[in-house]
Amino acid sequence: MSHKLFSILISLSFIFYMGCTDAPEYPDEPIIEYVGINKAQIHQDGPDIPIDSLLITISFTDGDGDLGFSPQDNVLDVFVADSRSPNNFVPSFKIPQIPKQGVGNGISGEITLMIRNTAFGICCENEDFPLASPCQPASYPTGSTNEMYYRIQIMDRAENRSNIIETIPITIQCN
Repeated sequence: MSHKLFSILISLSFIFYMGCTDAPEYPDEPIIEYVGINKAQIHQDGPDIPIDSLLITISFTDGDGDLGFSPQDNVLDVFVADSRSPNNFVPSFKIPQIPKQGVGNGISGEITLMIRNTAFGICCENEDFPLASPCQPASYPTGSTNEMYYRIQIMDRAENRSNIIETIPITIQCN
């Protein structure tokens, strides 16, 4: 009987020890890394072009665990800039509030952003229409392309901004 009791106590001690592992320690400001993209070539929107999307995946860590806003908050906390206007970071996406992990406040994970080839999405550069306007139909020579990449940054609820990352180059088929 005492052998069973000893085994149970050892098992419970092990379970208690495993349940008390410390959460990883991250800095208070978010840190992001580029993970990948689903494709490096996409068509601009057009009358005979099907809707398509780029899926960009990034990983994140946040030491104080205050990433993401509640559904009631009208805050966009992922900023995206097109390399053709690299300093024009536009609040583009909202991260849902992320529950804290473990006994500490640090959180980590991955986020996938979807950018569609529709109005205000993926556009070829056209001297008649700035990139900030919706994609406009234009006459491009056959086989025309634009090369670009995205710069991405996120912000937590304390308004700490992450580092800036870049995607791989993306080719946009203009016609």
